Amino acid sequence: MAVRRKEADTMEIIKGGVTAAKGFEAAAVAAQIKYQGRTDMALIYSEKPCKVAGTFTTNVVKAAPVRWDRQIVENKQKSQAVIINSGIANACTGVEGMMYCQETAKEAAKVLGIEEAGVLVGSTGVIGMQLPIDRIKAGISELAKVKKAGIESGTEAAKAIMTTDTKKKEVAVQFQIGDKTVTIGGMAKGSGMIHPNMCTMLAFITTDAVISRKALQKAMSNDVEETYNMISVDGDTSTNDTALLLANGMAGNKKIKKGTPEFEVFQEALHYVNETLAKMMAGDGEGATALFEVKVVGAKTKEQAKTLAKSVVCSNLTKAAIAGHDANWGRILCAMGYSGAKFDPEKVDLYFESTAGKLQIIKDGTAVDYSEEKATEILSQEKVTATADLKAGEAEATAWGCDLTHGYIDINADYRS
Repeated sequence: MAVRRKEADTMEIIKGGVTAAKGFEAAAVAAQIKYQGRTDMALIYSEKPCKVAGTFTTNVVKAAPVRWDRQIVENKQKSQAVIINSGIANACTGVEGMMYCQETAKEAAKVLGIEEAGVLVGSTGVIGMQLPIDRIKAGISELAKVKKAGIESGTEAAKAIMTTDTKKKEVAVQFQIGDKTVTIGGMAKGSGMIHPNMCTMLAFITTDAVISRKALQKAMSNDVEETYNMISVDGDTSTNDTALLLANGMAGNKKIKKGTPEFEVFQEALHYVNETLAKMMAGDGEGATALFEVKVVGAKTKEQAKTLAKSVVCSNLTKAAIAGHDANWGRILCAMGYSGAKFDPEKVDLYFESTAGKLQIIKDGTAVDYSEEKATEILSQEKVTATADLKAGEAEATAWGCDLTHGYIDINADYRS
């Protein structure tokens, strides 16, 4: 059953993920790459070749899959398949790691009957370990045998790419372009090594839209700045961060081009998918108990608002206070102060909000007479929002993160074992 969004009559949220759009299939298998007793390889497959857009990590240390996929995007090569493994990142693996990307593509091309040059790859997990390529190849053969359309296969693929994630992350929407129904669906993984510097995880988005390559890349590149680049869990930008957007054109709509009303509709739908996945990752941060949302409103410029929001959401002291359900507003104002953005602290109003209510904490930079008990109740919910009003303009921005708990240390102290 589709659920209509109040703020956009042209778009519906539907059940599903990467297989929601026409012509896309998926599969998951247990290849024993590193994990035992669970699936750890996934396939996304399109009946028809797809145009591909992508954004990648800005980390100087780039994993082999990142370099492999960038070549495909930059060379404007069409793709019909993405092979993803969890458990081993294939990062810092030298020439051998790149050779394994090629061998993965070659095997996928052989068993799927597609062009080798367009096979995309994704890896996530421990850095520095070499992939067990024989298991990868065997896994690809199994994936090809069990791939299918439908919601279930997409969900299984979303589960297979998880590492320290505690829940699958998928979303899909539909909207109209002329008299044609267009679908965008996606899945992502991300729980640790999450920091806003494009792109902060693995995300795979599929659409059946007919769209120009330039419009596809522009839509994705523009949107990561407002979604994936506005989340942080621990301040670590990964070696493997990748977001891919594949369009197979099977919706049959009039081609979407940059600068048209249709492009704006596509961008809005893509934004919802990306933002939803981004918030899922932020809320599922390693050891997290709450999604921490920071809104900066009343700013002079968008850039000022973004800088301030990201500074607060990245503050370990603030994140620890959220974990302790402590309305330690001084940490928020402090994080804003060292962000590098100029503002007048004596004009700032600050509010905490959740399903338990909304409470003003400071007015014009100083504390108001608020109830600590009510503040603790508000901060004890699964989603907590801090809103800072600069009272200096009309610009605003939102960033997402999570609380910082002992669980984060427990997970990362022995991640390799």
